Amino acid sequence: MSPFTAEEKEAMKAEAGIAACAFVESGMQIGIGTGSTVKYTILELGRRIREEGLKISGIPTSDATESLSIEQGIPMLNWRDCDYLDLVIDGADEFDPHLHLIKGGGGALLREKIVAESSGGMIVVADASKRVDVLGAFPLPIEVNPYGWEQTKRRIESLCSGTVELRGPDYRTDNGNPILDAHFGPNISDPIQMEADLRAIAGVVEVGLFTNTADVVVLAAPGGCELIRKPTARL
Repeated sequence: MSPFTAEEKEAMKAEAGIAACAFVESGMQIGIGTGSTVKYTILELGRRIREEGLKISGIPTSDATESLSIEQGIPMLNWRDCDYLDLVIDGADEFDPHLHLIKGGGGALLREKIVAESSGGMIVVADASKRVDVLGAFPLPIEVNPYGWEQTKRRIESLCSGTVELRGPDYRTDNGNPILDAHFGPNISDPIQMEADLRAIAGVVEVGLFTNTADVVVLAAPGGCELIRKPTARL
């Protein structure tokens, strides 16, 4: 059970989402993540565009992010005209001391990883409840091809210490794929190897393990924001 109330968590999300905007400067092309914390980033960027004349453009990681970004007046890019992003701001469902992440609770993991790998740096916005010693308490999202997903599920189960569940019979990502949520428990001590093992399974489209991707975590706690920077951070 979370030690924070719903109101405390929402306040921390807002604080982290807004604080991350300090990394954004005029002229940047940015990746815009998905989730309840990044929502506050989008709102703050929209405010800065309207009130401060900030000039940026972005690539969204989901249809929901695109809609909110357009509503806030953030100009959208597309991949035909953009081959590089200065940075991406995104959320996480969990992060460990090495800044390895579990992402995909919102179902946007494939697009989020494409954007992250195209960016000059990744800023993660998170509240204190997302900080863990070992990944895996949050079910690991795995996007799979619709064809033969049942067999893909069986192969994933051979690696999983718990159950693997289909995320609803009618659930589909923005890419039209189902998601399997793998319940490892807090046991993913080698997320780099686990990511490689899962991606080697035919039918797996993408895995919600983001290893060696994040540079900085903007962590909001009741006492204020903390910047956790990897020694090799690009930002």
